[in-house]
Amino acid sequence: MPRAPLPASFFGMVLGFSGLGQAWRVAVSLWGMPRAIGEGLLLLATLVWLALLVSYIVQALRNPAVVRNEFQHPVQGSTPALLAVATLLISLAALPYSRPLAYFLAAAGISWHLAFSLWHTGNLWQGGRDALDTAPTLYLPTVAGNFTSAASLGSLGHADWGWLFLGAGVFSWLALESLIIQRLWHPKALPTPQRPLLGIQFAPPVVCAMAWLLLSPGSTDHWLMMLWGYGLFQLLLGIRLGSWLGAQPFSPSYWAYTFGVAAATVTGLKLALAGIGAAQILAIPVFIGANLFIGYLALRTAHLFFTRRLLPRAG
Repeated sequence: MPRAPLPASFFGMVLGFSGLGQAWRVAVSLWGMPRAIGEGLLLLATLVWLALLVSYIVQALRNPAVVRNEFQHPVQGSTPALLAVATLLISLAALPYSRPLAYFLAAAGISWHLAFSLWHTGNLWQGGRDALDTAPTLYLPTVAGNFTSAASLGSLGHADWGWLFLGAGVFSWLALESLIIQRLWHPKALPTPQRPLLGIQFAPPVVCAMAWLLLSPGSTDHWLMMLWGYGLFQLLLGIRLGSWLGAQPFSPSYWAYTFGVAAATVTGLKLALAGIGAAQILAIPVFIGANLFIGYLALRTAHLFFTRRLLPRAG
């Protein structure tokens, strides 16, 4: 029996590994941590990204109907935005080694982001959706895509262009958050298989702050602390709801939490490096927690991979 199709949501693994690798890069300057650990994590992120990208493209060429169905799915239809987000994060990883390669990856990522998010958002604006299909995946095209575009442009020295994307991401986030919270308050609770997607709900404030710090390095603006504080509060809320959120048996969908966890860690470390007292205290447990959590997910996912259960049998 053939394996199930490769979902675009698997690119969430790249977000976790690359975000943690960026955190270790900052930890080198802040605490004198070994440089090799961060670079090793970013290399792993790059290899996972490349393997997933090639596999997804081959799948699209061999069986376009499978990809078309994913694009049109009311909940999973937002996840192909992760191809752009992952590519933009890999551009950050590549920058110290090859500026031309980083530019190429940024251009490819932003191009896919704009093409997909405009297509996807245009479909949403035409209506016809069931309100119960509203899920945090809706953040991916217009919020995550714009924030990571801003981060990539900031790292390349084009902050003027990056602020445009950051603005698009912020106002998209504010417009969507109330809709998603309203769905969570609905009498019909979020289905158990969709609960890991709530990990995406925790990401926007800290990913916004992380992008801001790449557009304005060394900034200690109070808005950054406010964004980081909101993100940390939501992460604590996730801990409080741990048993409810974890009702779904382990699957790669739990990587949805890692973008927010990693971005909160990077933001905290950079604020600590800038001399913010609260960040210098909180960055330590956040950094330790991020390593434990993402490491745990990596081990569980590797076990599924080596036991050939990462992708279930089709049918």
